[in-house]
Amino acid sequence: MLRVVLSLMSVCLGLGAALWSLEARAHEMSMAEMQVRETSPGEFFWQWGPTEKRAAKDDLTPIWPENCVAEGSMLHCGEDGLDGAISVKGVGKAYSAALIKITWRNGESRVYTLTGSQPSAQIHGGAEDRRGMGQVASAYTVLGVEHILSGIDHLLFVISLLFLVGFNRRLLWTITAFTAAHSLTLALSALGWLVLRPPPVEASIALSIVLVAGEALHTQQTLARRWPALVAFLFGLVHGLGFAGALKEIGLPENHMLTALLTFNVGVEIGQLMTVLAAWALWRVASRWAWFAAARTPALYGIGAIASFWAWSRVAAIVA
Repeated sequence: MLRVVLSLMSVCLGLGAALWSLEARAHEMSMAEMQVRETSPGEFFWQWGPTEKRAAKDDLTPIWPENCVAEGSMLHCGEDGLDGAISVKGVGKAYSAALIKITWRNGESRVYTLTGSQPSAQIHGGAEDRRGMGQVASAYTVLGVEHILSGIDHLLFVISLLFLVGFNRRLLWTITAFTAAHSLTLALSALGWLVLRPPPVEASIALSIVLVAGEALHTQQTLARRWPALVAFLFGLVHGLGFAGALKEIGLPENHMLTALLTFNVGVEIGQLMTVLAAWALWRVASRWAWFAAARTPALYGIGAIASFWAWSRVAAIVA
């Protein structure tokens, strides 16, 4: 028994250390941003923005339209201008997405989002975005999936809900309530109808994990145990604002804004369902072993400790 306890403790400590090191990126995708500015007709200055990883130029290589020639940070496109396909080699590997912001001489700008499944975009010599609805839907669905799967705090909240509810009929209503809530605030925030500063939202997300993990440790019938769908809905409103923050960084195309918003949310749901299905498969396989049940309490304490650290650090950032 002592050996089992020590093994569980070592696993939890290892997991905690790994998640601890990812605090700064707990709810963000790994994105690289490129700035391209037209300085004179057919002449452009470009550079990669700062990232939390090593320099983006070490992992990503832009491929310009055929009529353009790059010399260092300058791009010469001649009288045809920046017109044609632009892609980034390496996107989808070290970075989930590459955001290319092009600013033209007249002050208009456009942001193009490139992913592993859609590594190129068509530029038409101006700010007009001619991507079709299918292209936008595909790109933003993938971005939604990548955001939820790389957002450790959102995943820990979903996992805490699974500990609280278990795999039974109530789980369907709980997940549905969480989905409805974060879809609502994601839409309101992305369309500019609800605006809140990111730091309080991030701190609230961390606190929601602490509270749900703590409720899952109780044996008595608390409010969260009696009405988990209500708790999931209330906290889902906050998580939706976190999703909206990521979507704001990516940007929404003007010509297919609603399509991008809808498919990004669909991608988030796909990633969420993937997490639930993976947890259910693990539960089905491992529930026959005695140590698996014993791991429940240490796992919840580990989740709560990590989320508490996030909460304190994010509140301290607000005060500072």
